[in-house]
Amino acid sequence: MPRALAGLQPEKVFYYFEQICSIPHGSGNTGKIADYLMFFAKAHSLEAKKDKLNNVVIRKEASGGYQEAPAVILQGHTDMVCAKVPGSAHDFAKDGLSLRVEDGWIKADGTTLGGDDGIAVAMMLAILADEELDHPALEAVFTTDEETGMFGAKALDMDELQGRLLLNMDSEEEGVLTVACAGGSKTTVRVPFARKKPEGKAFTVRITGLTGGHSGAEIHKGRANAAILAGRFLRDTGLSAVSLNGGNADNAIMPECLLTVCGAGDIPALCAKEEQAFRAAFPEEDIRLICEPSDEEARGMETDLGALLGELPYGVQSMSKDIDGLVQTSLNVGIVRTEKDVLTMTYSVRSSVNKEKDELNAKLKTVAAKFGGKAETNGAYPAWEYRKESPLRDRMAEIYRKKYGKEMKIEAIHAGLECGLFYDGIEDLDAVSFGPDMRAIHTPAEQLSVASVARTYEYVLAVLKSLKQW
Repeated sequence: MPRALAGLQPEKVFYYFEQICSIPHGSGNTGKIADYLMFFAKAHSLEAKKDKLNNVVIRKEASGGYQEAPAVILQGHTDMVCAKVPGSAHDFAKDGLSLRVEDGWIKADGTTLGGDDGIAVAMMLAILADEELDHPALEAVFTTDEETGMFGAKALDMDELQGRLLLNMDSEEEGVLTVACAGGSKTTVRVPFARKKPEGKAFTVRITGLTGGHSGAEIHKGRANAAILAGRFLRDTGLSAVSLNGGNADNAIMPECLLTVCGAGDIPALCAKEEQAFRAAFPEEDIRLICEPSDEEARGMETDLGALLGELPYGVQSMSKDIDGLVQTSLNVGIVRTEKDVLTMTYSVRSSVNKEKDELNAKLKTVAAKFGGKAETNGAYPAWEYRKESPLRDRMAEIYRKKYGKEMKIEAIHAGLECGLFYDGIEDLDAVSFGPDMRAIHTPAEQLSVASVARTYEYVLAVLKSLKQW
């Protein structure tokens, strides 16, 4: 069968990318891709090791004249997000991807492409396979299950790694060098409550029409969160909450919720008044409060839910003093559920300063305790803190400037990268993250730029070659 990517340059990179795409490698299904990497290492007489989570480390000795150069860790993850168009018969557990090239972009037929982060794996294999390249000693680290919680990197034995320079190739915009990211955690607040005596009639208020968004990339945009509006509604009206339910992901700004209330007064009229107030406060959003009689018993919570939501912190807590416009610390309530006599709220907590993340989680616990509840934190991952002095960042920027005649954009992101785990686990690590242009990652419309891959690969080779003088 003819190769879909035959003839694309650099040839070895696209050969290995097509090989990777032929092997099922969704998150949680990385055994076969790990076996392929071990087979590759054996075929090229390279030292390799695979652990229980299918992380693979392949080592390559320095080329001639580079024995004194600092060792480099090349890093990417082997798992991909599995999504497909409605009606697709594709089985990610056993089927390879069907690739095509259109207008300089690589796409998959009806599925995600896995360019995130298959193209990093392909570039790493091309470097390991090429005996003509100039490079220091290399440790190619292929981690697993990044997309579902960075579980591979969390379990990786960092003590076995010798490199102190890390090139992470898990970014999706050429010409951008990421040099710091937020750490984070998921914190669940649980507050038990008793019920009041029945009062008035119960109404369900659907707070809807909000824009929503990603709590890392868009928390600073001041968008409304439906749960926070529900708390404001309760404080403004004095009504009692019967139940509150909304959201499906802790890291998504909640776009809608269902709040059931009871109490005295004209509740539909109060809803109409609050809708006007919310629309005035958030004019760019189509906020609507749809009020309907409820079948729930009109027995409100003894716990003052409006006061609880008002005291629990939310949104941007601090901005970076080192990088203009970067959110340093924030949190988002993404899921709220009422089950019998317990209210559960799930928060995504982020900070590029580990101390501030810990302090914010402590505040959640303090407020929860004040209302008779508890807060439990799990799924924590460390921040990759910004280094004011980074020789690797400076070298990467200098090479980009000389090679392309323009400045590389240096940025930090208010989201998580595996670099944070490596930074936390390896003393004195100097790290950067970069990658070629991609579009619509994690969707069936995902695309990878052929020309950008070529430039990014040439850039990586130039960086490695430059390390002879360090």
